Amino acid sequence: LFLQIFAFLALMCLILAIGNGIWEYDKGYYFQVYLPWAEGVTSASYSGFLMFWSYVIILNTVVPISLYVSVEIIRLGNSFYIDWDRKMYYPLNDTPAQARTTTLNEELGQIKYIFSDKTGTLTQNIMCFNKCSINGKSYGDVYDMSGQRIEINENTEKVDFSYNTLADPKFAFYDHSLVEAVKLSDVPTHRFFRLLSLCHTVMPEEKKEGNLVYQAQSPDEGALVTAARNFGFVFRARTPETITVVEMGETKIYKLLAILDFNNVRKRMSVIVRSPEGDLTLYCKGADTILYELLHSSCDSLKEETTEHLNEFAGEGLRTLVVAYKNLDEDYFQDWIRRHHEASTALEGREEKLSELYEEIEKDLMLLGATAIEDKLQDGVPQTIETLAKANIKIWVLTGDKQETAMNIGYSCNLLYDDMDDVFLIEGSTSDEVLNELRNARKKMKPESFLDSDEINIQFEKASKKQGILPDEQANGVYGLVITGHSLAYALEGNLELDLVRTACMCKVVICCRVTPLQKAQVVELVKKYKKAVTLAIGDGANDVSMIKTAHIGVGISGQEGMQAVLSSDFSFAQFRYLQRLLLVHGRWSYIRMCKFLKYFFYKNFAFTLVHFWYGFFSGFSAQTVYDEWFITLYNLVYTSLPVLGMSLFDQDVDDHWSILFPQLYVPGQQNLYFNKMVFVTCMLQGIYSSLILFFIPYGAMYNTMRSDGKAIADYQSFALMAQTCLLIVVSVQIGLDTSYWTVVNQFFIWGSLSVYFAITFTMYSDGMYLIFTASFPFIGTARNTLSQPNVWLAIFLSITLCVLPVVGFRFLKAQLKPTPSDKV
Repeated sequence: LFLQIFAFLALMCLILAIGNGIWEYDKGYYFQVYLPWAEGVTSASYSGFLMFWSYVIILNTVVPISLYVSVEIIRLGNSFYIDWDRKMYYPLNDTPAQARTTTLNEELGQIKYIFSDKTGTLTQNIMCFNKCSINGKSYGDVYDMSGQRIEINENTEKVDFSYNTLADPKFAFYDHSLVEAVKLSDVPTHRFFRLLSLCHTVMPEEKKEGNLVYQAQSPDEGALVTAARNFGFVFRARTPETITVVEMGETKIYKLLAILDFNNVRKRMSVIVRSPEGDLTLYCKGADTILYELLHSSCDSLKEETTEHLNEFAGEGLRTLVVAYKNLDEDYFQDWIRRHHEASTALEGREEKLSELYEEIEKDLMLLGATAIEDKLQDGVPQTIETLAKANIKIWVLTGDKQETAMNIGYSCNLLYDDMDDVFLIEGSTSDEVLNELRNARKKMKPESFLDSDEINIQFEKASKKQGILPDEQANGVYGLVITGHSLAYALEGNLELDLVRTACMCKVVICCRVTPLQKAQVVELVKKYKKAVTLAIGDGANDVSMIKTAHIGVGISGQEGMQAVLSSDFSFAQFRYLQRLLLVHGRWSYIRMCKFLKYFFYKNFAFTLVHFWYGFFSGFSAQTVYDEWFITLYNLVYTSLPVLGMSLFDQDVDDHWSILFPQLYVPGQQNLYFNKMVFVTCMLQGIYSSLILFFIPYGAMYNTMRSDGKAIADYQSFALMAQTCLLIVVSVQIGLDTSYWTVVNQFFIWGSLSVYFAITFTMYSDGMYLIFTASFPFIGTARNTLSQPNVWLAIFLSITLCVLPVVGFRFLKAQLKPTPSDKV
């Protein structure tokens, strides 16, 4: 844009310089007695060359340098509105919304894609042990006398843990049969809870005797260790070499021999312990997809039963983990631990060596069962997602959970719904399978997107090769897409990514499950690469940081998982539901305010500067200014600075309640309708038209005019004063037309600016100022001589009318014939 303005400036200066050369050659050469050429000027062409640079200096105000300062003030003000918004304040943990940057406010009004984490973002991340499967038996549901399942509510009888003095009083469980199994010393049940009390990285804190508080890296771990504690396997203390567990009232100290850490590739953690009786055991917990590949073949029948339970749990939206164990041989373990020590102290390839050793020992595991943890939805999530969807924002959920869990949460928070035309599952295990699934989905959504069944449209192929932008494709209905992390790994490869982005972007909702933090960032990067769209990523944990940093705008939720996401984000708040207010209210207002500001700023600068251009044709292209030099200095600095800031900080087309009630108002921002090249050209043409009126009306009004007392008024100084008065009143009326929401501040700034102009003008053109600073204030008496004449005010009124009438007429017709969404509201 600025390059175009510079080109326009150069063109105007070139025209005026050529005009000067022609005028000096044709006329000025013969009038050197009256208008001598400057020293050193020997020809008309050289004079024209010098005039080019003189006009660059005079017309430079067409390049809005002061715009940068104003933009920063506007952005800062709109950031404060976010910080001060009480409707985005969360009283439960005293957390206000926070704008951590001041440069992205208007982009909040242009979001097309939201990438969201699930746990802690859509859900509360307060985990509660809900159900489990032990040795093929499911626990957690409550049944009546006839064997019918009862829905659990506040009146359902809780399990009494009073027999356990170390139990957590806040823990609630309703299935009494699990307590009976524990009390009957059922071996698999005891082994299950022993595993939960040993296999973790939780730290205990016991300030008072028996008052245990667990500090866990993740809420999942805390919930599992608390469950084991209540069922009689109390994790009591930890040292680097030992773990103390109180098992059914009996204190046992286990030697901790190795911790096989969890990471996003392994998706499991293990510990190797020696019991007080001397038995060596490896306990492991992790994702079902990973652990099932490590089980001993003797577990096949148990695996089938557990899988059924897992699918039930996931179908209810619960987070699941599989637990397994392995008894170790003493000789083998001593050899393994020696190699483990060597690998952990290796200077090169340490991670790879350790990974190989972990793979080696975590084989032929014996399946124990599975855990299911409930993570409830945050308040207002379904309503927020529904509102954002109406605003034509596409939501992608990127989660590490199982497919069933992710889909269930998708349905419960209105991401997926039964009225959808279809929900496509992409779960291929090879590159070709994934490609076929993606293309079949796209074929159903938009059959004409294929030239034939195996060929991608050439137009898209060319676009991808040039790293260009893919045009938006509309599906023939409402669709959802669910893709697993395994399939996503293939889809993100170079030859498939184009198919993935085309298919996924046609869907209303995309859910990616079992994804790693790196894959989250890759998905965001893919959409940024191929779509001309502003993206937003929202998350609450360290695993979301890469995604938050990759998106155009990052939003951090200050929840249960520390502050890493917040510290990496551009905006932060405590609840997902505040996102709709951030985008639909603050984002939309910021975008509209910035667009109005830019349109008005360019208009007033063009109208101001181009009067010089027309004056050049009447002054021998001599680079004389139309206005008084003081007016030129104060125009942007004093006379027009505050009214435009007032509009840009307070304006709103509709209030916050209506903005959320009508999410469709957000759509023009996504399409960048309020300020683009076409709008800029319109502002430019309006400025050119206004400058013509502002020059020729005062010129015609002053030409050969007499005062009422018969004295002449047709002088350069009177013309200059009349032109600048016309200009200032016209731009003040224009900002009045642009303002939708009037406040006391707007009124004060507009009327105040006009008052200041007349006060300064009458002061500077007074006799006193002339006598004190004769050289600086040559316009002596011009204000009182000119502005006391009725015909001058009539000409000013005519200028204002001619400048404003086309604008009012155009806006009236546009509102009648082609109204915008806000016009309709």
